[in-house]
Amino acid sequence: MLSTLRNAWKVPDLKKRIVFTFVMLILFRMGNFILVPGIDQMKLKALTEGANGNLFSFYDILSGGAFSKFSIFAMGVVPYINASIIFQLLTIAIPSLEQLSKEGEEGRKKIQQYTRYAAIVFAVLQGFSTYFIIVRAGALNDTSKLNMVLIILTLTTASTFLMWFGDKITEHGIGNGISLIIFVNIVSRFPSTLYGLSSLQKTEEVNFVQVIMFSAVALALFLSAVVMSLAERRIPVQYAGKTVGGKMYKGQSTHIPINVNSSGVIGIIFAMSVMLFPVTISQFWPNSKFYLFITGSKYSPFKEGSLQYIIIYFLLIIFFTWFYTEVTFKPDEMAENMHKSSGFIPGIRPGEPTASYIEKVLGRISVLGGTFAGIITIIPIIVASSTPFKGISFGGTSLLIMVSVALEAVRQIESQLIMRHYQGFLK
Repeated sequence: MLSTLRNAWKVPDLKKRIVFTFVMLILFRMGNFILVPGIDQMKLKALTEGANGNLFSFYDILSGGAFSKFSIFAMGVVPYINASIIFQLLTIAIPSLEQLSKEGEEGRKKIQQYTRYAAIVFAVLQGFSTYFIIVRAGALNDTSKLNMVLIILTLTTASTFLMWFGDKITEHGIGNGISLIIFVNIVSRFPSTLYGLSSLQKTEEVNFVQVIMFSAVALALFLSAVVMSLAERRIPVQYAGKTVGGKMYKGQSTHIPINVNSSGVIGIIFAMSVMLFPVTISQFWPNSKFYLFITGSKYSPFKEGSLQYIIIYFLLIIFFTWFYTEVTFKPDEMAENMHKSSGFIPGIRPGEPTASYIEKVLGRISVLGGTFAGIITIIPIIVASSTPFKGISFGGTSLLIMVSVALEAVRQIESQLIMRHYQGFLK
């Protein structure tokens, strides 16, 4: 990775892109400290306490602490993420959008445009919900209608600006802009995590050996996330020889790479939403029997750290990973395109048998990927519930996001280097 960055720095165009990306991300982080006035941060911070406490803590991680401070970027790029996931699923469910996705670059641009419009709508709706959340928490001093409009307008405008900001990074920088914004937000939590570790050691709640063991577990999870992100199942494909213009072309062997972690963190996000939504809703009625059952009963499946919580969360991650893979991948189209190109899987008949074989492989891979994702996700929960490191922000979801974004950025730099190498060679 370091050699890739060093080589990229020697290419003027890539150097310009890297510098542009860093400058834009620094400007973005500066905006995270522009606070919305009139907010009691101490009351708002109580909503996000704990590494995996509720949906608010997850949003705070994605926003780099902007939600707990309630800066103008408090909503981050969450509205755009929600719109992207929904449109990705709608593309499969609605025939007109599915047809549009098959029309090449122009079709994808149209869908991307619809996604942006939907993200603005989601930003307005989330702005309303965020306003009522801070009012309910008693963190807002001025509850007048004018102040409500100003807060919602500020949050919506800032979220839309971040969407434009991410597009500019994607266009003129390195990597996917939206993903890099989330990556920087997660990385920005590292200093507070290290400070929390040092504070625990100073108060003698943990000793040096426990810190070393905690660091070893974190490193092992990091390496596992890297391996899982790079692992793939290759389906061998043989293409028959053919004659074009009186010239005979020999057949060739290739493969279809299927990433073990093809669904990324989508399965984890869905499972997390299911498990944390009741807890988040119950906080609005802290004196109700519903709240006492959800958070205090030993039989509650939503009590974080309990055995039933860990088991259900783990199974939900596997299910949603499998479901998302089944919905997004289309074995029938893959088999049809392979047949049109005179390709076949050795030992498998073309047509329906090929589609069935690919579907079976996808099913096994999705369950394996979901199991890996589940293990990486629940280990930090077990560590937090059974050790003194409860207040340390250490989540498997954040780890997977960081690894996938970093690897994608490195791949893009390498592809740019290869392209420029070939251009220079041809000249």
